[in-house]
Amino acid sequence: MKKEVMAQIKNGVIVSCQARKGWPMYGKDIMAAFANAAAVGGAVGIRATEPENIAAIKTEVKLPMIGIYKQWFEGYDVYITPTFASCEAIIQAGADIVALDGTKRPRPNGEKLVDIIAKVHEQYPEIIVMADCDSVESGVYAENCGADLVSTTLAGYTEETKNNTTFNPDLICELVEKITVPIIAEGHITSVNDLKAAYKAGAYSVVIGTAITRPEVITKKFVTSLEN
Repeated sequence: MKKEVMAQIKNGVIVSCQARKGWPMYGKDIMAAFANAAAVGGAVGIRATEPENIAAIKTEVKLPMIGIYKQWFEGYDVYITPTFASCEAIIQAGADIVALDGTKRPRPNGEKLVDIIAKVHEQYPEIIVMADCDSVESGVYAENCGADLVSTTLAGYTEETKNNTTFNPDLICELVEKITVPIIAEGHITSVNDLKAAYKAGAYSVVIGTAITRPEVITKKFVTSLEN
């Protein structure tokens, strides 16, 4: 099963279909429709958050699912699938790949990344674990903790990397040199040139979200261009 999923997502475009409560596109039916449209367009996989959205998408689209569960706990910066319970919830909803925060930052309940990954591998051996990282250091850490994949999802979204506001293919190049697990490029990928740069740098697969599934952001980009 793992080999089949890995083969399916290789060298393609995975589309992140997400919307928070209060955003115009929020809702499981809308997320399922976005995922369906992505599949029609040739996507090789989907990334989605929350069990209900994942379950709804899986009924409509038969592509590999990278599942996450964004949960905010007071006093903690980690919010992408922060606990084993959140991993289990999205696995039961249909995730083929569980993505979780791969940094060294503290997690709720005193849980440790290495323990969460080990528990997923033990109880759900068919599930692939992907660590969302922000730097080479966290990528190395995540691999040492047992992650099957490392992604660049959090580059630009942690306190240490908050000034990184554009896609940086050099991070992928550096990760390729430092770790042995496949690398998924994600974050700030806004153009075909970014996509090609990610693969040239050595990415195994690429996740694109906002540039495809945030129509309010896409619209604003065009509108703003008229002001310049």
